Amino acid sequence: MALFGSKTVIGLDIGSSTVKAVELEPHGGSYRLRAFGFASLPPEAIVQGSFMNAPAISAAISEACSMGSFKSKDVVTSVSGHSVIVKRISLPAQSKEELEETIRWEAEQYIPFDINEVNIDHQILRETGVDGQMDVLLVAAKKDLIDDYHSVITEAGLTLVVMDVDAFAVGNMYQHNYEPSEDSTVALLDIGASVINMNVMNGSVPVFTRDITSGGNQYTEEIQKTLGITFEEAERIKIGGRPGEASKDVVPQEVEEAMREVSETMLGEIQRSLDFYRATASSSRIERLLLCGGAARVPGLDRIFHDKLEIAVDIADPFQRVEIASSAGDEDRLRELGPALCTAIGLGMRQGDDK
Repeated sequence: MALFGSKTVIGLDIGSSTVKAVELEPHGGSYRLRAFGFASLPPEAIVQGSFMNAPAISAAISEACSMGSFKSKDVVTSVSGHSVIVKRISLPAQSKEELEETIRWEAEQYIPFDINEVNIDHQILRETGVDGQMDVLLVAAKKDLIDDYHSVITEAGLTLVVMDVDAFAVGNMYQHNYEPSEDSTVALLDIGASVINMNVMNGSVPVFTRDITSGGNQYTEEIQKTLGITFEEAERIKIGGRPGEASKDVVPQEVEEAMREVSETMLGEIQRSLDFYRATASSSRIERLLLCGGAARVPGLDRIFHDKLEIAVDIADPFQRVEIASSAGDEDRLRELGPALCTAIGLGMRQGDDK
């Protein structure tokens, strides 16, 4: 991680409901948040990871960056979903130069797309072991997906310099803020509006990633349907805000029941993914879950997860080792939004030589 790169970047998290942008600067061996901006996206601008309304997405990116008064025009963003493949593979030990030559051929065995339709990258996780094998993290993303991101960012007057993966961006935030020991195993759950990105980290190494098609919008929609209120009103209730005039007569039990049903469904999906990890991992014990994303703020969600999964659960704090400058905005508000900014903060740490 290049903490002292002289050039900053914009960490841009393009979610299915909001665009969040941050700019970090080196500060005392760590980082300081100097600028922050966000903008809402219209409904169905992004559907299942596909850009359905590119002009609206570009406009939201411009709005978020105008709000933040960013110095940089260079953007680091990230992708996830069915067009992105992440595999941890074992290969015969070889030099980095040899791996560069063979990785494309190796990748063909693991990627369910035409190899000519994807961009491929890799990272060596473990050099030669006693078994004569090396562990490599293989990542592939469909070129048309990358092109979509490049297009909306360019249209907003910015330059895309790095494309990351959502789960790895959150892992970057975790690694810097929590400084995990090598023998710790933590599951990071980034609960967005429509997708949950799971990343199991052994120390600072990702050992299992999975995207789950579920998210915070399901809470909002269930509350909306149960109480007959607007989506915006239901969104405020979901994160514990005060209901407006239209919902003064809300019965708390109704809200609790609606949210409990969504949590049960979500937990079932998470449990299946954790069970799959445990069945395939040599060291399968997960010490705790760290909840990220906007839906991490749903009241009592951490308690529900703890009770059902019997694992310690915490809500992520991306500002544990990141200072907030006065130029970034209201510190209390930013700390409140913290879990929703984990991806953007992790992307904003990609600066200097790290690009």
